[in-house]
Amino acid sequence: MKKIKLAYCPTRRDVFSREEAMRFSKIIRAKLEEFPVDVVDLEGINAEKLLYDDADIPVIIDRFLNEKVDALFIPHCNFGSENRVAQVAKALGVPVLLWGPRDDFPDENNIRSRDSQCGIFATGKVLRRHNVPFTYLTNSWVDSDNFKTGVEKFIRVANVVKALKNLNILQISTRPEPFCSVICNENELLENFNIHLYPITINDLILKMDEILRTEPKDFKDTVELIKEIGTDGNEEKIRKVASLKVAMKELAKKYNCRAVAIQCWTSLQDMADIMPCFANSLLTDEGIPVVCETDIHGAISAIIMQAVSLEASTPFFADVTVRHPENDNAELLWHCGNFPYSLVKDKKKASVTYSKYQNNTYGIGDWELKSGELTIARFDGDHGKYSLLIGEAKTTDGPKNRGGYVWIEVDDWPKWERKIVEGPYIHHVSGTYGKYAEILVEACKYINVCADSLLPSEEIEARWR
Repeated sequence: MKKIKLAYCPTRRDVFSREEAMRFSKIIRAKLEEFPVDVVDLEGINAEKLLYDDADIPVIIDRFLNEKVDALFIPHCNFGSENRVAQVAKALGVPVLLWGPRDDFPDENNIRSRDSQCGIFATGKVLRRHNVPFTYLTNSWVDSDNFKTGVEKFIRVANVVKALKNLNILQISTRPEPFCSVICNENELLENFNIHLYPITINDLILKMDEILRTEPKDFKDTVELIKEIGTDGNEEKIRKVASLKVAMKELAKKYNCRAVAIQCWTSLQDMADIMPCFANSLLTDEGIPVVCETDIHGAISAIIMQAVSLEASTPFFADVTVRHPENDNAELLWHCGNFPYSLVKDKKKASVTYSKYQNNTYGIGDWELKSGELTIARFDGDHGKYSLLIGEAKTTDGPKNRGGYVWIEVDDWPKWERKIVEGPYIHHVSGTYGKYAEILVEACKYINVCADSLLPSEEIEARWR
């Protein structure tokens, strides 16, 4: 992953101790070296390296804009300057982290030196007046777990927002005819989120595959060997076709600077190439370019969100929400023909690349169960011009074996989930990733013009931030 570029803009007010503000600014700045961020600070703008003077505001804004920062951190090193903070935050238009270190005892004359918490109260109000969304961390000590965890969560929030900025998605053909559920509004995605679709045809894809098969680049040869290592009952011709498909999608995605792919996985590809794309999708997803099925553009956006919230540490998987567990009323099957990333397989000894029983015994699916663990499940979707993000958490559980890629999940109240999906605006497609990130996704929705639709109680989401 590329590090988040974090604008560090500590602030103070003249009434309180300048020396203490400068001291805490240095302490906090040093602490940021422990996090995966590239820091852009106020070095050279003024002697104190603090925001407190109106004359510095244009210079500060220009520096952060020129550096193309992804997020803004404004620690209140004493009371702070709420009006100046709001001007900088408004100009940048990036996620804002509002926090201040807890105050020490008054001095020998019973005078308080900072009052950072009081200043945060004022800044929160002024940011609201400027229509600037912000993330607030509870007033805490610099070396506390609350501060460490809070900053880590904010980095994930900022990474989600960054991932959706100028997002390009490669669209390979139209949706399959029966899949009215995946219809999207390309115009709204562009106008509301600056998400660009790059449509190509199946024929364009086949031509690129033919080129790969002729030239046999290193990526193609390596992919052929990988398929054979995983375990396959396919012949050499079919293995080579699957490998060429993976490399072709990768090269086309790079050509159009796309971070995700949505492919019409059936039936034209089977008619023209006689393979399933599932395992090629799996491999490319594992390489950091999520590929989703049935030309589900909203599904591709969901996958990018899930990739970003994990800081690219875990590969997202794209799944159908399919059937309830035959015995466990709160368990559900997440399944797809065979596109689940190989990196997430539960038992590699039992994994194979094989033939689809759902598509005329066509070769090219990954057949395995996903590993055990805690999961976050999400779906970006919308209709009638309104967009929301369905957010839930689950844990894996035991269940009957299925052909293709599958994992059984257990949640707190499945009927609640089922009703939410049926009543919409969601469909049976979701994206999942390993880890618990519900509160981070809820927070990220503040910044991306999307309604957070959490299946977790709001009290729990708030408590996690506290």
